[in-house]
Amino acid sequence: MSHFEIREIQTQDNQQVADVIREVLVESGAPKVGTAYEDLALNDMFSAYNSSKSIYFVVLKQGRIVGGAGVGPLKGERDTCELQKMYFLKEARGLGVGSFMMETCLQKAKDLGYKKCYLETLPYMVDATKLYRKTGFKNLDAPMGETGHYSCNVWMIKEL
Repeated sequence: MSHFEIREIQTQDNQQVADVIREVLVESGAPKVGTAYEDLALNDMFSAYNSSKSIYFVVLKQGRIVGGAGVGPLKGERDTCELQKMYFLKEARGLGVGSFMMETCLQKAKDLGYKKCYLETLPYMVDATKLYRKTGFKNLDAPMGETGHYSCNVWMIKEL
């Protein structure tokens, strides 16, 4: 972790964050439709998370964004946030960055008053799913809220 810096997203980060997310999704073979790839929020992540109930963190290595993750309200659900857009380039994987970001996001979710955290992923994102389970997320039989990510078919939740 000593080679990485973590901070809240800034306006000038928008393009780099969108590029990282799309690169990781393409690399993993995720569909471009029904996933974060086509989210309108990717065009202006700073504005999308600039509210009292949302936050997005970026991970930098030598001044370049190599990943990020955030939390925001789960549309259609009360007291439940969603872990959103947690993606890391290869150079940031397997080094504890994901675990640290998970802890950071879940603590912030508690600070924001959320009682539960929900997430959606794809079955072949095996390493991510291992991290979610290790952090205490449990599988659900059906999706929650209104995320618009109809291609994601693994749903998980954690009591905060």
